[in-house]
Amino acid sequence: MPKVRFEPDGIEIEVPVGTSILQASNMAHSQVGSACGGVCACSTCHVYVKEGLDELSDASDREEDILDKAFDVKANSRLGCQSKIQDADATIVVEISRESRQAFLDEHPEIRAALKAAKAAEPGRDPAPDPAPNDR
Repeated sequence: MPKVRFEPDGIEIEVPVGTSILQASNMAHSQVGSACGGVCACSTCHVYVKEGLDELSDASDREEDILDKAFDVKANSRLGCQSKIQDADATIVVEISRESRQAFLDEHPEIRAALKAAKAAEPGRDPAPDPAPNDR
């Protein structure tokens, strides 16, 4: 069964052949954006395929057109919704783009709030300063 690993989080999941990177990210609870719901109408699922690019379906003209709207496009850029795994023995390593992660957090404000609260509760972090008292 193919494996997909999402970096920098190190989340890895096995998925059936034919699964898209976006579907794998949803199954793994990884933070890949999908503002359009995965219908190739936006670029929020933009990822960098660090390993296994040849094990994915080819990019269509439509994907390339939409990918032109993404930030910091590289030779290994793909839209997660359009990149389907074709090899049963594949290991795909995906780096989530900064914009995709931001889009995910914009789509899920409850997760953003939970992450913020967890970071604030880390040991050794200074608590937020008290607001300045009113001058009377």
